[in-house]
Amino acid sequence: MIRRRRPSRYSHMPFDLPPIVRLWLLRIVVPLGGHQEFVQRGAFSNDTLAELLGLGAWIDPDDDEFNPKAVRVALRKLHQDAEDQCRDAELPACLNNNIARLARLVGLSDIDRRILAFTVMLKNERLLDDTADLLGQLSSTKVLHVLAALLDLPDAQVREALSTQGVLAQSGLVSVDRGGSSTLSGKLDLLSDRFADHIVSSDADPIALLRDTVAMAEPAQLALDEFAHLADTLAVLRPYLRHALASGRKGVNVFVHGAPGTGKSQLAKALAADLGSELFEVASEDDDGDPITGERRLRAYRAAQSFFGQRRAMILFDEVEDVFDDGEVLFGRKSTAQSRKAWINRMLEANPVPTVWLSNSGGLDAAFIRRFDMVFELPVPPRQHRARIIEAACAGLLDTGTVQDLAESEVLAPAVVTRAASVVRAIHEDLGAQGAAKAMTLLIGNTLEAQGHPPLERSVANRLPQIYDPAIVNADADLREIGAGLMQAGGGRLCLYGPPGTGKTAYGRWLAEQMGVPLHVKRASDLMSKWVGENEQNIARAFRQAAQDGAVLLIDEVDSFLQDRRGARSGWEVTLVNEMLTQMESFPGVFVASTNLVEGLDQAALRRFDLKVRFDFLKPAQAWSLLCRQCSVLAMAAPGEDLQGRLARLGKLTPGDFAAVARQHRFRPLGSPAGIVAALEAECVVKEGARGTLGFL
Repeated sequence: MIRRRRPSRYSHMPFDLPPIVRLWLLRIVVPLGGHQEFVQRGAFSNDTLAELLGLGAWIDPDDDEFNPKAVRVALRKLHQDAEDQCRDAELPACLNNNIARLARLVGLSDIDRRILAFTVMLKNERLLDDTADLLGQLSSTKVLHVLAALLDLPDAQVREALSTQGVLAQSGLVSVDRGGSSTLSGKLDLLSDRFADHIVSSDADPIALLRDTVAMAEPAQLALDEFAHLADTLAVLRPYLRHALASGRKGVNVFVHGAPGTGKSQLAKALAADLGSELFEVASEDDDGDPITGERRLRAYRAAQSFFGQRRAMILFDEVEDVFDDGEVLFGRKSTAQSRKAWINRMLEANPVPTVWLSNSGGLDAAFIRRFDMVFELPVPPRQHRARIIEAACAGLLDTGTVQDLAESEVLAPAVVTRAASVVRAIHEDLGAQGAAKAMTLLIGNTLEAQGHPPLERSVANRLPQIYDPAIVNADADLREIGAGLMQAGGGRLCLYGPPGTGKTAYGRWLAEQMGVPLHVKRASDLMSKWVGENEQNIARAFRQAAQDGAVLLIDEVDSFLQDRRGARSGWEVTLVNEMLTQMESFPGVFVASTNLVEGLDQAALRRFDLKVRFDFLKPAQAWSLLCRQCSVLAMAAPGEDLQGRLARLGKLTPGDFAAVARQHRFRPLGSPAGIVAALEAECVVKEGARGTLGFL
């Protein structure tokens, strides 16, 4: 009886395997004992392997013709012939050339090269992989023994080559999974999933072989001059990196953190260009666009350290959260870095290639942070610099007014501007000049809100009202004199208190304009967080950004942060006040705090303010002056004297009421000075305690 031959799983594969592979197959089957699974009672477990080895006559014979003993005798003869004929067989030319290049670059020994070549072929040749599976589940010790037999090497030399201190492991080219048991292929790991394919098919520079793990960084789009707001940091960083590149100093690591889009990658690229250094970036995704795990990224980084140690090069490791923050605290799973803490620490102390590590959060374990040579935050650029970035990205698209409006946003990162500009520039002919400005504002505003930032309109709203004048604000101090003193001193701490709408915030804006510096306005909603400790971080960040920007910092509703600690019911309330006091004392610029509830402020906080100024309701003469100015701005006739008495009876009138009436006029024209006064009366009616005063209405 003749049986129908089963379809081969390898029907698509050519059977011209290199002689060296044929020798490996026979070594697996004969001396390593794979024949016990290969030669079964009445057939082979793998017909393709049998045919390739020269055992085709025994494939699917009659039951009484298949003689396992005779098959094993034939296998031993085939193995001996292969040992005689193929012992000195060469590797495929492409693989041989690439391994030779890697050997020169990394310093591979002959044994390292042979282990690497076998592992590549194991991953690349399915028949070799399946044949190795005949050996079953292997422990790490058994893997070393199998490799020694396959490659005809002493066990001790294989063990040394694959140790964690060996070149193969240190470079990440080949490593042994030392946990549990698995097949031979499962226990041996290459640099990346695509590395085996690249090294047998691409006769190229070693850098090209690493293209799915490490690649040459794209050229910088910004020059180092664009980071003038980091002048103090760069004054240290540039010469340090220059020294490291020239001297070969080891353990050089720089950690840069900051919000997405602030230009961290561009800074690293600009630094490399300025220093005349190559820059290689550790990939975060493979050739298919799929994300690479933190484990794989660390292996790629380790390989890059081995490959580029002899070049004038730096390494860029972006999105370090993949390694340092990829754990699951809720489920008790440590991050990749935490589970390899000792190795990471050694790496940060001995890496030969200077590395710039980038993070969007900065929330690394303190034990890691202290091992970086330099750690700094890349903030959003200052207002003037933001305006230059917008002008450069949107040349010909926006008028000066729109540029200034957009630059008012304290959180507007360069990447947000360039992305929006690329969209608007693509369709600017369809939009027109006004449409382009509107589209830029829309795109940027939507992006900022999606990132959790205040609406873009708030930045524009921070402008000073046209009719503002400190002389017509009812304060218990000369506001112009205070402004002149602050400009001369360059710094100071003011507490402005009083009823809502009396002009406290507007005075902060006026101060910034008089000093010619930006204004950073922070409200309680901008700084308060539901997470423990984040309030303090937000406060520190607000003061730090204002200092970097040379801005006047105005914190509205400061009573939310400076409540009397004697009434605190939780520990975080005390630490919040302490953080605010610490930041106030160390802030070098002008700090303005405004509150409607001065009575509840912490006494220690009040003592730290250089000056406390009370703002109150308008005096009759001030109210009349504001009305006259309002009518002039709205192109109305001057108000008649008959309105002066009505205005004087409004005892709780504030500049904020005039601002509210001006906004109302945009959609509900008031028509005359009498209409403005009537609207002001309506504003006062709804105020607490004002009913009795306006009872005559």
